[in-house]
Amino acid sequence: MKLIISDSTTIITLLNINRVDVLKNLFSQIIIPSKVYEEVVSDRDIILDSSLFIVKEIEDEALYKLLSRSLDAGETEAIVLAKEMKLSLIIDEKKGRKLAKNLGINIIGFLGLLLLSRKKKSLSKKEILEIYSDAKKASFRVSERLENQFFDLLEIS
Repeated sequence: MKLIISDSTTIITLLNINRVDVLKNLFSQIIIPSKVYEEVVSDRDIILDSSLFIVKEIEDEALYKLLSRSLDAGETEAIVLAKEMKLSLIIDEKKGRKLAKNLGINIIGFLGLLLLSRKKKSLSKKEILEIYSDAKKASFRVSERLENQFFDLLEIS
């Protein structure tokens, strides 16, 4: 059983382009804290697949208070939960990624998930490029440097 913790950004991006299958192909369950759940479903007429998405409460209030000084509630809870459960974390925001890394948490972002999907052969290069294009149209933002790295890595995979 392959488990991972997630922040809201990648989930929202994949929901917006109707490609949650990217997560289903890689993980048996995505564990999200309650604040991430609220961010994902607020203002949307959606119901998350309860066999894929599991909502879990955090326990380490001290770490939450410390991290919440510089991150939003969803990111903070996701990092705390990843630390508590000793699981990898899907997160894209630069500040959150840096703090998670500093806490020894293994991280992966949206582009990393696409590359992993290619490596596991769950998506073709053409599908990945379509998903990437759709995500950009749906407001996914990435630096030119990171985009170039992504394309380079996609070419050699």
